[in-house]
Amino acid sequence: MDFSVLLKELCLLNGTSGDEGAVREYIIDKIKDKCEYKIDPMGNIIAFKKGREVPKNKVMMSAHMDEVGMIVTSVKSDGTLTVSAVGGIDARVAIGRKVRVGDSGIQGVIGAKAVHNLSADEKEKAPKFTGLYVDIGAVNMEEAEKLVTPGDSVYFDSEYYSFGDGFICGKALDDRFGCAVMIKLINSELAYDCTFTFVVQEEVGLRGARTAAYTVDPDFAIVLEATTAADIPLASDEKKCCIAGNGPVVSYMDRSTIYDKELYELSKQTAAENGLKWQTKTMVAGGNDSGAIHITRGGIRTMAISIPCRYLHSPCCVAKLSDMEESAELAELMLEKVCML
Repeated sequence: MDFSVLLKELCLLNGTSGDEGAVREYIIDKIKDKCEYKIDPMGNIIAFKKGREVPKNKVMMSAHMDEVGMIVTSVKSDGTLTVSAVGGIDARVAIGRKVRVGDSGIQGVIGAKAVHNLSADEKEKAPKFTGLYVDIGAVNMEEAEKLVTPGDSVYFDSEYYSFGDGFICGKALDDRFGCAVMIKLINSELAYDCTFTFVVQEEVGLRGARTAAYTVDPDFAIVLEATTAADIPLASDEKKCCIAGNGPVVSYMDRSTIYDKELYELSKQTAAENGLKWQTKTMVAGGNDSGAIHITRGGIRTMAISIPCRYLHSPCCVAKLSDMEESAELAELMLEKVCML
């Protein structure tokens, strides 16, 4: 199973928080003959993969299926749509972008008040979603309501392509990367039994991971993610957070988790022993499903392995394929070590 093909197909699927059905169906199709799985009431996939041996510890590996996007909140008299962000999107990255609306994929463009109509005060402030709208080409409310209804999901309509020195550009690398890694592991022969959770609604509050971790009740958890790489010329060294091309990112702390110190050090040692690049964040920033997982039930020893990703939560996320490949390798190596720790 080719990782690059998996990743592309996953990223081109649409699946905002609470609307992950297409992603879930794709994943099930890829794993259904290789493991036991169930779908819980939240919509998480909980998959058990039998390994060659029974591990000393019960380990859960997790990645989220959802992506940031928008949701239609109303249809206006002129046929345009008001929207609200689903997840953390900066309104500045949305203006002028192509989108798809609803299950039928109605084409649209995100608009905002024209620059020449902005007041001096408005020009000094960053735009907000309350000032944005989606233009689907309808001439009035009646025409628009035949196509769209409040509650419909709105997705960035983005291309997926390779460019430059091994870089990938596309939407939803956060966290279809993690999903692709877990699909590949489920389709391989594992040394030890492992439970894989493909979870929902990470972008709106780590909701699926909380319920999945409660159900699985593991001793250890390995979370696969994408994290912000601000490695651009305008950022000072410490503000770059992590750097694309410098390998997997293993955090010691973010805004929702202080990570297990033994696992943090073990990941560094494991990377060195296997000739893999390794880096950590230079800032305490961001967060991921670890924040919900590590405090579930009586506590779960947790680590996260992330890829550095530029322009996160935008229509054009950028990451390096070599970072993804090394992160996948580190994840498999850590899975074997943690199973018998």
